[in-house]
Amino acid sequence: MTTATLPAKPLLHALRGPWARVLRLWDHISIYLPVLLMGVLALGTYWLVRNSPVFSAPEAAKEARHEVDYFMRNFTIKTYDENGLLKSEIYGIEARHYADTDTLEIDQPRMRSISAEGRLITSTSKMALANGDGSEVQLLGDARVVREATTDADGRALPRMEFQGEFLHTYVNDERVKSHKPVVLIRGGDQFTGDTFAYDNITGIADLKGRVKGLIVPRTVVPPR
Repeated sequence: MTTATLPAKPLLHALRGPWARVLRLWDHISIYLPVLLMGVLALGTYWLVRNSPVFSAPEAAKEARHEVDYFMRNFTIKTYDENGLLKSEIYGIEARHYADTDTLEIDQPRMRSISAEGRLITSTSKMALANGDGSEVQLLGDARVVREATTDADGRALPRMEFQGEFLHTYVNDERVKSHKPVVLIRGGDQFTGDTFAYDNITGIADLKGRVKGLIVPRTVVPPR
């Protein structure tokens, strides 16, 4: 007895009615499914970008310029110590402040500084350049610094002392003066010159270098009675 086997019909042809229509519809949709997924992904990315918070980029640091941010005319600046005593005073015809270096450029300055021991030092020049707190002042052009006659810690008399030059750099808090240019030092009746100069008012030591010259006036000796 011979048995013949018939090939199975495809599922789509085997089904009848509503299920066949559903499978046909799914078959058509599956062709465009990758395209639909890509569209959904693109829409999601666009929504995420639109709704994400935006942080502004930090502003580029502006290059500091050496420009005057304020000026003063016919002014006086005074500083006081913690006890309310006058420590220093600066007067000028005009001053210009530069923010980038926090320096004050002063025309025709006149300055006074008083140490804790009461020593008075005055300074003048054609122009001066002072730092922000006034602790350093550079005197430019016909510079002159004078320490008035006083006494030391032991009560001994100290004669008037004067420094002259085209450039003098004063350190108010440390009571020091220095210069890399020629300076004339006058102490009482004596006079000295040098190519460079440094002086410490606390120790009383003056350091002159280069072509140093000096003129010492003999003291008059008073004979004992």
